[in-house]
Amino acid sequence: MTTAPTPVPASASAAQSGGGAIAGSVTPVTTAAKAPRPGKRRAGGSRAWLAALPLLLFFVIGFGLPAVAIAIGAFTTSSDAPDGGGTFTTANLTGSLQGAYWTALWGSVKLSLLTALIATVVGLPLAQAVATSRFRMFREAVMSASGVLANFGGVPLAFMFVATLGNSGEVTKKLGLTKHGWSLYTFSGLSVVYLYFLVPLMVITITPALEGLRVQWREAAYNNGATSLQYWRHVALPVLLPSLLGGFVLLFGASFAAYATAEAMVGSSVPLISMQIGDALSGNVLVGQGNLALALGLDMIVVACLVMAVYLPLQRRSAKWLA
Repeated sequence: MTTAPTPVPASASAAQSGGGAIAGSVTPVTTAAKAPRPGKRRAGGSRAWLAALPLLLFFVIGFGLPAVAIAIGAFTTSSDAPDGGGTFTTANLTGSLQGAYWTALWGSVKLSLLTALIATVVGLPLAQAVATSRFRMFREAVMSASGVLANFGGVPLAFMFVATLGNSGEVTKKLGLTKHGWSLYTFSGLSVVYLYFLVPLMVITITPALEGLRVQWREAAYNNGATSLQYWRHVALPVLLPSLLGGFVLLFGASFAAYATAEAMVGSSVPLISMQIGDALSGNVLVGQGNLALALGLDMIVVACLVMAVYLPLQRRSAKWLA
């Protein structure tokens, strides 16, 4: 009776025959991947640019052209000047940084710095309470309310505070705030009004960064004997610092550009650059200084560009840590 020979694997037979292959080894099989064609890659990139084209056009028309017009007008004489206007001059820009205009610019900077700092300090624990809440309805309610309040301003906001905290407001009369020196129509009163929409804006801005903190980081800190204070001081705050600074800069820009609320509530009693621009545009300037408002606008654009120059790198750094 004959038996069929047992098949021997190729690696084993190679080892038995004294070949260079090692028994049990597997010869790797490589497959050549198809590289994307350059033409297709360029086509995809062009389609991406086409998709972003409406946004780019909106940016150019809504911001680029007005900014260029403001820059040109800031360095030329107005039409009511003795020479007929259109002549190059630096008097507009020089005048915008002197006297009452400089006081207004510095007043806007101080107001923006103060309100942005307070809103950052107050908004961080509120956002932490929202991020760590186990109640979904509470979280959604706070985030929805923050989104509404962050965009609530202008005359309605001014009227609301005048009716409640004004000299004849309901809260002012019931608590007798006037006897303690309270006045809504001052620098401090305007700061309180600005916090009404800056604190919710900070909550919206910093909540995603708080959600990006890894649970493992907290557990590792506690396992190594760290307290909650030490965890926030040495782990959480250093990671959140770029996001906090970015939120602070964003709040500064929002406060610096606000106009309607201050105009409706305090008028010119609190010197602000936005109020000076409004007065200049309404013709409340000397003859030949019609383009002074454009120079004041250029000052605000420069400050806004500086704010964005600080904000964008901070956002990229925070995204790197919390991605």
